[in-house]
Order: sequence, then C-alpha cells, then structure tokens
Amino acid sequence: MLKVQEIRELIKLIDQSSIDEFTYEIEGSKIKMKKKGAEQQVIVQPAHAVEVPQPVQVQAAAAAPAPAVSSEELKQPSKEEDNQDQANLHKITSPMVGTFYASPSPDADVYVKAGSRVSNDSIVCIVEAMKLFNEIEAEINGEIVEVLVKDGQLVEYGQPLFLVKPE
Repeated sequence: MLKVQEIRELIKLIDQSSIDEFTYEIEGSKIKMKKKGAEQQVIVQPAHAVEVPQPVQVQAAAAAPAPAVSSEELKQPSKEEDNQDQANLHKITSPMVGTFYASPSPDADVYVKAGSRVSNDSIVCIVEAMKLFNEIEAEINGEIVEVLVKDGQLVEYGQPLFLVKPE
C-alpha cells in the first residue's frame, strides 16, 4: 500500500499534468484518480478490504490564466529549409510523467547538451517519478541539436525532451 505522502505526490503530479484519468495498481491495491473541471477525485481500494472506503475529494488549486501570446509567437517558420530540417530530426520523448533532470546530481555536469554526440545506449537524462530515478537512453546515434526542457521541469508521457540529428 502506498503511503499518504506518496499519494499526495501522485495527486500533485497528476494535477500539474494534462492527464484526466490515472490508475495505478501495486501489491493488489488500486489507486484511481480522475480530474473533473477544477476537482480531482482520488479513490484508494485496498486489495482485501471488507468495507469500501469513500472517495477522497481534493479541490485542485485554480489554474492561473494562460499568458497572452503575441501574433509573432503564433507564426510558423517561414523557411522551407527549417521545416525540412525539423522533419529530419529524431525526438527523444519522455516514457513517463515525472520530473526531468539533466544531470545525475545537482553538482554534476549535465549528461548532454546541444552539440553532444550520443549513441543508442547513451544516457541523456533522468526522469524521476515517485522517488524512482529512471535513466533515459538516446536509442539513436547522432548529435543533440536542441534540449527542449529545463532541468527540474515536470514532463508528460510522450513529451519531446531532445531533438537529435541522426548519423
């Protein structure tokens, strides 16, 4: 069974993401979370409980209004070469929701930066989820063209983390 602190961290991660529904099973226990507008519903079901616990209602903090976006920021790149180059780049994506870390520890150098050469088994970053630190590999030979996220940033499943120019 998960500890209360771990459940709180899960709620925080789900609240900060665009995920609407989340189910997690461990050792016969099941946690199911659903977002409904400004509310989150958390249901914890023990594996062998006689009585069923009532769902815990959690009020999510009101979302801050989205910043205004200028028409300049909305424009697509006008050069066909930029679009062609972008199409040839490989995206290394996050395999899970979690926190992106560019280095193995706060005082260590980053794994990779723009211009770094990587092989298919090179570690490019860590994504931390529920106190588990998952090393993410490049899975391609090439050169890092751009790092798309900042150290300590919350990332979503499938979110691009790096752009790589394949060899």
